[in-house]
Amino acid sequence: MAPRALTDVLLKSLKAPATGRLEVADARCAGLVLRMTPAGIRSFSFRFRDPKSGKVSRATLGTYPDLSLADARDKANEYRSTVARGTNPVEAKRRAKNEAGTKTFKALADRYMEEHARRFKRSADEDERNLKLHVNPRWGKRRFDEIRKADVIELAEGLVKAGKPVLANRVQSLVSKIFSFAEDAGLVEVKPFARLKRRGTESVGTRVLDNDELRLFWERIVQKPVTRRVGLALRLELLTATRPGEVAGLSLSELQNLEDPSKAMWVLPKERSKNGRAHLVPLSPLAVDTIKEALKLVEKGDQFLFPSPSKERDAITSHALSVAMARFAKELDKALPGAKTWKAEAPTPHDLRRTAATRLSELGISKEDRDAVMNHTRSDVGSKHYDLYDRAKEKRIALNALAAHLITVIENKGGGEVVPLVRPARKKK
Repeated sequence: MAPRALTDVLLKSLKAPATGRLEVADARCAGLVLRMTPAGIRSFSFRFRDPKSGKVSRATLGTYPDLSLADARDKANEYRSTVARGTNPVEAKRRAKNEAGTKTFKALADRYMEEHARRFKRSADEDERNLKLHVNPRWGKRRFDEIRKADVIELAEGLVKAGKPVLANRVQSLVSKIFSFAEDAGLVEVKPFARLKRRGTESVGTRVLDNDELRLFWERIVQKPVTRRVGLALRLELLTATRPGEVAGLSLSELQNLEDPSKAMWVLPKERSKNGRAHLVPLSPLAVDTIKEALKLVEKGDQFLFPSPSKERDAITSHALSVAMARFAKELDKALPGAKTWKAEAPTPHDLRRTAATRLSELGISKEDRDAVMNHTRSDVGSKHYDLYDRAKEKRIALNALAAHLITVIENKGGGEVVPLVRPARKKK
């Protein structure tokens, strides 16, 4: 049939062929063809020559009237432009369909976790958890190249409005890292939300446990609703002033000389240290006792002092410590001494580290020795490049003093007052 100017009136008036297919080319849109079956089903297709082989090919556009005549012409025009650029639109569509699964945000996030986070980040578990809980449920099936700044703002603002400003910043930072990874891998040309300011306002932590809270913590953190294993990990964090993740991932191979009080130590490898430097942690007798209590719970074949109850051959995570502290606060009996202030401002695992540092300061431990205990990076040139002394002796004195002080507080001897190890200098008259 000769080309005709297609109209809705014409399309509806066409009679179905007895056999074969009826085809009518559109005189107003080159390549657009209306096909009709004996059953009366009408569909649009685009007929073209393959740019490479020169063979006549056909691309199905859709059925009429589900696909309107106007929309069919628009699609045909798009396909014609594709052919003019030297691409077969049918092959391009097939390729896009096959690649659709790799273009989702979840697919990108999985690549980021495998090729970057698991190789280079100590916080990989936290990244995985935030993706699972806060990002993938909303973006997982979306094409990552269609995510824009407004989407990131909406995601972060939702967490801010839920009362989680710190989490909002962490999630925003994570998403930014994922798209930086995508940019470096050539998956996107430009990160869609460069220079985006943090949405959540963070305050500097100041929470320190008082004596009543310390006694409450020490006695009850190893009881339900917290498991004894996790409670012992939290106790050890307080005794060593280390970071939650460092304690959670403590490997049995990192412990040395537990039977010798003067040499007992925990050697944190540089791979697990925040500043990338190995950290020697002298263990006080109380810390050794805590470790030995944890060892009683370790089963044959376990590699970690605090093995995960759900993942074989893995340790608990710092998140487990945070969950334990939150659960502890929620179910705490208000009548207990220290419970009122504890519930009013529930401490986090990191507050245990801050408490240890504060007590060390009150005990008269010098800032230099406190920094060594805390494994803070020294920024001056002399310390950074030339002074490699690890202050093991001073750290042991400091942590032994901390343990002795905590025992005094826990047993409530003399009210648990802090007695400085160094007397303040006398004022000149």
